[in-house]
Amino acid sequence: MTLNDVSPGEPAAAVGQAGGDGPRAGRPVRRTFTAAYKLRIVEEYFSLTEHGARGALLRREGLYQSHMEKWRRAMDRGTLASTPERAVVAPVGQAVAPSAAERRLLAENARLESELAKARAVLEVVGKAHALLEILSESAERPPPRR
Repeated sequence: MTLNDVSPGEPAAAVGQAGGDGPRAGRPVRRTFTAAYKLRIVEEYFSLTEHGARGALLRREGLYQSHMEKWRRAMDRGTLASTPERAVVAPVGQAVAPSAAERRLLAENARLESELAKARAVLEVVGKAHALLEILSESAERPPPRR
């Protein structure tokens, strides 16, 4: 049995033995983590400031930096749970809070719409200035009326 066969805080007997006679006999068992464990580790990881302390924590717990990023994003969204992340289906009439990527895209979309509105306003002013200059140049080309 390897480190990957046991969830943190659970005895090895609580997790299915890899050498049993079931359909997955001889194969590793995927680790699962409780929400409390994830929260504790994420808070500890992001509170560390000493050089090398974060790496030491990851090695001690047998985790990867990608775990920390995924769990931190889930914590920011309020969806940190012990089950794998799945698509959230909202009840009819309720909106689901947008993820960090969706929020970033919405902010970028708003910024680009603002820039587009400014560009359109500038083009309108330039068009009016061009029309005015045409009128002025036509009147300058004609000889003045005789009296």
